[in-house]
Amino acid sequence: MHIEKYKTNGKYYLRLVENKRIIKDGQSVNRKKLILSLGRIDQYDDGQPNYLERLRQSFRDGRPLIPALQGYVEYAPKSVVQISFEQGSTFCVAAPRRFAPCILDSVFAALGLDQLFASIKHTSRIKYDLQGIVRLLTYGRILEPASKLATMEQNEDYYRPLVKSSNNFNVYDALDVIYANRRQIIQRMNTNISRGIGRNTSNVFYDVTNFFFEVEEPDDDILDDEGNVLEKGLRKMGVSKENRKQPIVQMGLFLDDNGIPISIEMFPGNTLDHLTLRTAMKNTIDTLELERFILVADRGMYSGTNMCHVLNLGNGYIVSKSLKKSTQQDREWVLDQRDYTEISPDFKYKSRIVSRMVTDEDGTRKKIREKVVVYWSKAFYAREMHENRSFLEFIEKLKANPNGFRVSAAQSRSLKKFMQKDMLHMETGEIVDSRKLLSLIDDKKLTEFNELMGYYQIVTSELEMDDRDIIDKYHGLTRIEDQFREMKGTLNTRPIYVNTPEHIQAHLLICFIALTMMRIIQHKVKLSLPPDAGKSLFWTYGISGSRLSKALLDWKVEQLSSEYFRMSYVNSDDLRLILDAFGLHIPPILFTRGDLRTLKASVSAF
Repeated sequence: MHIEKYKTNGKYYLRLVENKRIIKDGQSVNRKKLILSLGRIDQYDDGQPNYLERLRQSFRDGRPLIPALQGYVEYAPKSVVQISFEQGSTFCVAAPRRFAPCILDSVFAALGLDQLFASIKHTSRIKYDLQGIVRLLTYGRILEPASKLATMEQNEDYYRPLVKSSNNFNVYDALDVIYANRRQIIQRMNTNISRGIGRNTSNVFYDVTNFFFEVEEPDDDILDDEGNVLEKGLRKMGVSKENRKQPIVQMGLFLDDNGIPISIEMFPGNTLDHLTLRTAMKNTIDTLELERFILVADRGMYSGTNMCHVLNLGNGYIVSKSLKKSTQQDREWVLDQRDYTEISPDFKYKSRIVSRMVTDEDGTRKKIREKVVVYWSKAFYAREMHENRSFLEFIEKLKANPNGFRVSAAQSRSLKKFMQKDMLHMETGEIVDSRKLLSLIDDKKLTEFNELMGYYQIVTSELEMDDRDIIDKYHGLTRIEDQFREMKGTLNTRPIYVNTPEHIQAHLLICFIALTMMRIIQHKVKLSLPPDAGKSLFWTYGISGSRLSKALLDWKVEQLSSEYFRMSYVNSDDLRLILDAFGLHIPPILFTRGDLRTLKASVSAF
């Protein structure tokens, strides 16, 4: 088959034809068979020289400039490439380079970050390659996480180096710029995502995690001359999510209903979870002009003041609330089996609407109405029993033989909530002899603790919403836990080795950008899959972060001569999944530099 140009009524047309020789009247004659009419050439010609020649070559190479020809490339005549090597030439040694920027550059640009950092560089008269350094730090976090200087050393690992400046220590100057422009970065990303793939913010999820540091001492607070705190240190001792004994920093993350991050906010490591919410909303979410949304958050975020802030801005909330910290009357209502709707022996629920008096941010007392939904789940019961089994067994053994146990500090803390408060002499501070410990255990509290296992409580402003919908929306919060796992796993966000508060926050923002880019790629993969592929958790994001990272890291291009390149690992299932999502077909051919540029230019993230 070949592409033919012909003229009709003064206009030039293109068609795909096949020549065949047939026997007619005992003679071998040539016959031309029309395979595909392509229409007038001027609707395809890009204005560059030798269009027809380039079109024919692209067809022979398996990447036709006219998409309609793609289904016929296997029948195209194949060109032969001959490459000779001179002993001692650098081409005799394989040196494959990363080609992941073919995808990553399009996502980075779609977020508006290339233009933003170019503008910052211009207005700030920065001499080093700011844009290149930010790309290198972000891509390195996705592909091969390392320290800042080690990531700078990866620059030559790319097909075309990302950073043009030569001083690797400029990376710390770039961190200062990222910190100074952190609000603008988040704003630009949100605007471009909203315009591109669209934000689904009917539900906005929020949760807090923390990251540890390989340092011994927490940061000091900055004080004025009178000893008042001007600025709290960022790395503080707190409740580590990973049970580490090192200083930590708290990070709050907002997520939209597509599973794509919206914004992050950092806090000193000793900040209580519920104290992060309003500040995080004021600094980011409240400024993004989102339509009305329902905030979905875990029980650590519930407080009357927090809920007032959400309501005052016209939004709603679905937040879990600790049963163990509820009033005795509330707990009795939960345990009262009347009015439960039993879906199966494994699941039941009920609800009621209550009024509460809460305190607004300005100290004003106000009444709010909430729907309270409680449910019992056999799966949740089994999980709680598993988590508390060793402690409950310890209690039973202690009651049976109090003199045979030495109570550890951890066990003492766990026991505290089951102790009768009137057994300690408040004036003398006398500690009861451990042989009398049995009398201190409050069996009523212990019974209630056991009875509440498997029950969960959710409160919401959405009084008309169906109970099951409320429960389902709350369970969507597990998606934000996926983000934290990716940050701590694939992106290797911690431990953090930079030291200043500005560089720490810049580091976390780089990880946030990398996470967002990963989620956008996963979102495209998910949309490209058949509808039934989303039924299992495995396909929640189309492809896991670790598999995505490995597929892009393995995708390399190797220069064989001054003219030709070949690609590696393009046939891996995971890379093919990603390439298909971006509409990329990589034919089994050798590429020229022009081919690589054309391939990269054809990628669109949104």
